[in-house]
Amino acid sequence: MKPYRFIISGGGTGGHIYPAIAIADALKSTYSDAEFLFVGAYGKMEMEKVPKAGYPIKGIWIAGLQRGSFLKNILFPLKLVVSFFQSIFILLWFRPNFAIGTGGFASGPILFIAHYLKIKTLIQEQNSFAGITNRALSKIVDVVAVAFEGMDRFFPKNKIILAGNPVREALLDVENKKAEALLYFKLNPSKKTIVILGGSLGAKKINETIAAHLPLFSELGVQLIWQCGKLYFDQFKEYNEQDNIQVYEFIQEMDLIYAAADALISRAGASSISELALVGKPVLLIPSPNVADNHQYHNALALSKTGGALVLLEQDIESQFQEVLGQLLVINEDDVKEDFNKFARPNATQNIVQKIKNELEFL
Repeated sequence: MKPYRFIISGGGTGGHIYPAIAIADALKSTYSDAEFLFVGAYGKMEMEKVPKAGYPIKGIWIAGLQRGSFLKNILFPLKLVVSFFQSIFILLWFRPNFAIGTGGFASGPILFIAHYLKIKTLIQEQNSFAGITNRALSKIVDVVAVAFEGMDRFFPKNKIILAGNPVREALLDVENKKAEALLYFKLNPSKKTIVILGGSLGAKKINETIAAHLPLFSELGVQLIWQCGKLYFDQFKEYNEQDNIQVYEFIQEMDLIYAAADALISRAGASSISELALVGKPVLLIPSPNVADNHQYHNALALSKTGGALVLLEQDIESQFQEVLGQLLVINEDDVKEDFNKFARPNATQNIVQKIKNELEFL
């Protein structure tokens, strides 16, 4: 029997890329001789991150509609047509047994064409408020894997599996890495550590708020690990010279970051929410208002309902940050673990892979 071939498309943000890589890794463990090909959008971060994870990737010419920008959207129809022809070529050349989409613009053309070429298809929706690409694709794909309950308001109920969000395998053993993390980041074990995560590109408002409140953090006697993001590192790296502050553009060792943290301040992307629920640390969620359908707010709300997370909107950040920070620092970590256990789904990747295995049996 020929080895199975899997084509996987997901990108634009880490929230789409890392679940795709996690699924690929799990499939590789299940089918050791399987072949993989990722498909991403030209110029997007998946074109860099996927090869670093050890997988080949091909790019297609696609981008989403830019809200409020007519000039940026002029080429959209042409890009869409070109991306469909590129997808046809890639799929006929690679001839996969299964196509998987984890969101992002590139997954649209690939999954659409895969369906009409009679290739088995699965999409994975990370958010509690479904994205437009996945909403459209759900009508034609075979399986829709979701992370939140109640997603039948977006997708056909008979196609849904409640799987959870795939997370990096290294995060499953965070509890036993505290000593290693303190040593790695050269942290003082007698001080509390707050980790700030604004996403891979960075969050302007969060970064500005942290910078403005550095005297407060100093007064509280805490130490900071601050991932300010690619777009803002040059602006904020000067704070590396201050005591008890470490500023990073991006942190690869997320297992050690979570292990080191006593509390976190984070955006509310779907992957972040799933990881935070899994590691069970007190967290202040500041959802980005600049995302489609305000989905980060819905994600944050879903986690906060468990009782272990605080939510602060950007519009309230200047007036309420100090007060909410105080609340964050007195949350009991053991209570958080218990609260988040109701939400976390550590077997998400295995759930998705098992469903793929079941579908492959019918080929």
